[in-house]
Amino acid sequence: MPAAPSLEKKRTNLFLVLSGIFLANALLAELIGVKIFSAEALFGLQGAQIGIMGEKFDFNLTAGVIIWPVVFVTTDIINEYFGKEGVKKVSILTVILILYAFLVITIVTGLPPAAFWLELNNQDAQGNPFNIDFAFNSIYRQGLGIIIGSVVAFLISQFLDATVFHWLRSFTGSSKIWLRATGSTLVSQLIDSVVVLFVAFYIFGNWPLSLVMSVAAINYIYKFFIAVALTPVLYVAHYLIDGYLGERTAATMIEVAAEESKE
Repeated sequence: MPAAPSLEKKRTNLFLVLSGIFLANALLAELIGVKIFSAEALFGLQGAQIGIMGEKFDFNLTAGVIIWPVVFVTTDIINEYFGKEGVKKVSILTVILILYAFLVITIVTGLPPAAFWLELNNQDAQGNPFNIDFAFNSIYRQGLGIIIGSVVAFLISQFLDATVFHWLRSFTGSSKIWLRATGSTLVSQLIDSVVVLFVAFYIFGNWPLSLVMSVAAINYIYKFFIAVALTPVLYVAHYLIDGYLGERTAATMIEVAAEESKE
């Protein structure tokens, strides 16, 4: 009969699993984020036409927001059990991997396409002319401004999330998980929503500041409601992790993470 894993091994396994979930979803969100979808059309509704700063907008969102809530939850769980240092480590590693992915994509999209590949894929399902190499490059290649904007916003929001999380914990103690998790997410994602658009489309692009703020507001409204809706998931995750670690060990890890995050 195999021996039960040691507490240190359980701790390592937990960090590996959480980091894997975090990395996979953050990277996927970056890659699929080039598609913009209509949230209203998804439910068969007309465009919302919300008026913000003199402009009217529908809920047209990047496809990355579909899985980005997983990153919200995972960030808060890592924060709870491994503190700010845990969040910083996995965030920096994620940024390195995102930059690596875009470097590989840049190289791959620059490769000359094989003639037979173009010929075999020269029509769409309706028989219209189709350039698969152009489509491939359009989907995967992103502008420098978008890459820099997303990376800068990601790092700032993650570090801010970790700081606000433990600042709120200094008031709530070990209770009110929902308050520190949801509160830190709402603050960090407000900054994220503005910074990514400001860098990508105001500094590197030609959007007026009013348009940046209006689109950021639409994105934040979505993130606000998702952050609140995901609160029960946090409690389920805590229940499962505490069961895996043991309540005493879990409580000790949380207290140690909170103390180390004060430094």
